[in-house]
Amino acid sequence: MSSALADLDERVRADLASIAHPNAAWLEPKMGPDGQPALDVLVVGAGQSGVAIGFGLLRSQVTNILVLDKAEAGREGPWLTYARMPTLRSPKHFTGPDLDIPSLTYQSWHEAMFGKEHWQGLDRIPRQHWADYLMWFRRVTGVPVRNGCEVVEITPAADGLLAATVQGAGGVEIFYARKIVLATGQEGMGNWTIPAPLDRLPPSLCANAADAIDFEALRGKQVVVIGAGASAFDNAATALEAGAAEVHLLCRRAEVQLIQPYLWLNFRGFMRHFSDLDDSWRWRFMRMALEMREGFPQTTYDRCASHGNFHLHESAPVEAAQQLGNKVELRTPRSNFAADFVICGTGIDMDFAGRGELRNCAGNIASWADRYQPPESERSPRLGRFPYLANDYALTERVPGETSWISNIHLFAIASTMSFGPSGSSINAMTTAVPKLVHGLTRVLFRADIERHWASFRAYDVPQAIIARQPEAAAKADEPTA
Repeated sequence: MSSALADLDERVRADLASIAHPNAAWLEPKMGPDGQPALDVLVVGAGQSGVAIGFGLLRSQVTNILVLDKAEAGREGPWLTYARMPTLRSPKHFTGPDLDIPSLTYQSWHEAMFGKEHWQGLDRIPRQHWADYLMWFRRVTGVPVRNGCEVVEITPAADGLLAATVQGAGGVEIFYARKIVLATGQEGMGNWTIPAPLDRLPPSLCANAADAIDFEALRGKQVVVIGAGASAFDNAATALEAGAAEVHLLCRRAEVQLIQPYLWLNFRGFMRHFSDLDDSWRWRFMRMALEMREGFPQTTYDRCASHGNFHLHESAPVEAAQQLGNKVELRTPRSNFAADFVICGTGIDMDFAGRGELRNCAGNIASWADRYQPPESERSPRLGRFPYLANDYALTERVPGETSWISNIHLFAIASTMSFGPSGSSINAMTTAVPKLVHGLTRVLFRADIERHWASFRAYDVPQAIIARQPEAAAKADEPTA
């Protein structure tokens, strides 16, 4: 470790110590069916959101927590797996997991690693550096994380607890917890989509953008990318850089999306109070943002356009696809395309039943379509499938009373977007979204223990001062005579 980074570590410790008030434990362990103390909060996912939530809970003196991730250490989230852009798309000055503590910002880490001049000359953050920063953040804040652990089932347990069945290298374990937070990022509550005309193609011919794709195997091949968002362009560029003979990007719209709606949404009033709006306003805002889809920065387009064998086709939705030997033929209104391989950068659709860990309650998780019917002109079946969350990010029931235990499962992921705006998968929203989630968790934990708090308050008898009283006889002798 460099001396500059060691100095930063010490600065972080000093900063956290100086703002630790009130540094008072307030939760008592609740015993699980196994006779051991249950976790107060189990966080599923140790990417940027999971470690930020863990840090927020620790700052609130909720210390009996654990963060799990199915990936090996350092490979949580998309940064070293299916994220295929050289740098983050967010501007470098956006803050996130630090929760407004300057010494914990990416900038502070970057300057300790590479110097202040290097930061000044930096355009955007390299994704490898962001992954390294998150590992440092997790270490310096002391968030407890276990890797190689996949939550495969969540069920209700005795005394209002939840039981999480976890598959790890050592076998199956059951963790009992009062609260479970699904900090599952882009996956959230859905599945990566492949458009219907292509969904019967074998993996050797078609993949979605989150799959592990062997781009070196695409050298000299004809590649078609479906979609025109930032991820689609990133995959197209990666194929081009790997030596693909030609890459055709098919956009179903008449023109590619050039406006990034999330840049407008990026102000404190919106991020902090969007979830306070009524359903009609929340639906109106997020329908517009999500149907516009996410735009891409100039550098993302230039990365593709710098190759003469890149071809952008607008007004080209895929109407049909068929396998012809080792190739695929795609039919669009503009023309037909022959491909050796197809990559679908078409995002995620909501599918509660597709989440194995939620199979015991998927059928009773309320969606937006269950709770709100927009005007005819604003209807969207796709957005109606998003989960309808309570004000503390908790799942809600479609039929009240059938699975009441799901109110202890909280969702902090891209699927939270309709209820909370950009929050569960966004760096820039963390400084408002994570505290909102943490406050929701602590509010429920406090209320659940209110009888114990009342009894403790009534029994509280710690004197704040000691008074030296005179003996009664001496006191009488000192009294004045008539």
